[in-house]
Amino acid sequence: MKILHTSDWHLGKRLNDRERAGEQVAVMDEIVRVADEEAADAVIVAGDLFDTFNPPVEAIELLYRTLHRLARGGQRLVVAIAGNHDSPDRVDSPDVLARESGIFFAGNPMIVSQETRTEGGVTLVRSDEGFAEFRLPGFDYPLRVLLTPYTNGQRAKRYMGTEDADEGLRVFLRDHWAGLANKYCDTEGVNLLVAHLFMAREGGELPEEPEDERPINIGGADVIYTSLIPPAMQYAALGHLHRWQTVDTEPCPAVYSGSPLSYSFSEAEQDKYVTLVDLEPGCPARVTKRRLTSGRPLVRGRFEGVEAALQWLAEHLDTWVELTVATDIFLTAQEVKSLHAAHDGIVCIIPDVRDASLVNDRVASIHDLRSDVNALFAEYFRQRKGQEPNEEIRSLFREALSMDGDSRKSDS
Repeated sequence: MKILHTSDWHLGKRLNDRERAGEQVAVMDEIVRVADEEAADAVIVAGDLFDTFNPPVEAIELLYRTLHRLARGGQRLVVAIAGNHDSPDRVDSPDVLARESGIFFAGNPMIVSQETRTEGGVTLVRSDEGFAEFRLPGFDYPLRVLLTPYTNGQRAKRYMGTEDADEGLRVFLRDHWAGLANKYCDTEGVNLLVAHLFMAREGGELPEEPEDERPINIGGADVIYTSLIPPAMQYAALGHLHRWQTVDTEPCPAVYSGSPLSYSFSEAEQDKYVTLVDLEPGCPARVTKRRLTSGRPLVRGRFEGVEAALQWLAEHLDTWVELTVATDIFLTAQEVKSLHAAHDGIVCIIPDVRDASLVNDRVASIHDLRSDVNALFAEYFRQRKGQEPNEEIRSLFREALSMDGDSRKSDS
């Protein structure tokens, strides 16, 4: 059985103020094409389907259209769960209609779906809270899936009745997963965990969250350890982190498939992938990846002077650019204009002024040119405190920023 694992589509997301709908359409087309070329039997989308709780209509239409194409009229199973950017209720709401086409949504961590058989032969044969067992056309053994959409301490309290926001979540998931695995997951079928969580190996180094990603790990809270994965699982399909990575291989490969496009300059020049997993009962998973080629790459460039920058820009037109220009004095308005005229993908220009006294006198000029709010915060912190903000402070700022953005969207 071949599974295609993808995640973190973030449909509707922009790059600062730059529209990326065309790139998202192209990469969705590519994912559908890869699923067909690789003859995937099932597709897993491990959360962050959208970028906001209230996505634009175009993003909603693109999601449904893509999932419908992936499902091939109910001949291929598609499972999509909610991430921390998604509204659980919005993700769950189309499930009644979607599962008739072979698309199964999970927004609520404790969702129970009704048994269904599609015209194409995909069948949901049984379901429990956070669990689904499927029969796929052409296979005489089942696919079992432990489903854990994004869950933090607050959602655990709401949906699961846990009290301790952090350790209680870990204990609950350990016991919840173990209970489901012991009840349903033997070696006569294929067993997957699908989760949108910040997962790491206990005692190991924490993976890095993307620079502009809404953090779900603040000071170690809400980290879920791979040691909690039941031994019966053969593969853990993870969502949240945007770089492809395997965070552990025991008790099974625990893989972040990553986002299909680079969504911040902290992801500059990263290759993007979908993950292909070959599974059969009682055997270790065989994991490979296939690189995606759609979308403009994000590039950070630093140049000595405007002329050097202009020359490089002319040779790298089909990119999104964060441009740092080293100068003796501040860039003039005409120089900034010439840079933007040379390239339509410049997202921000950062002048690196060699004379420190000019920087102190004219910090506002830098603010006018720089559009990365995280960089602005770091600069402000240095000016006020005389030191770099540590990672916990940066994470708190990103969390506050995302919460403010959500509240403003709700108000509108």
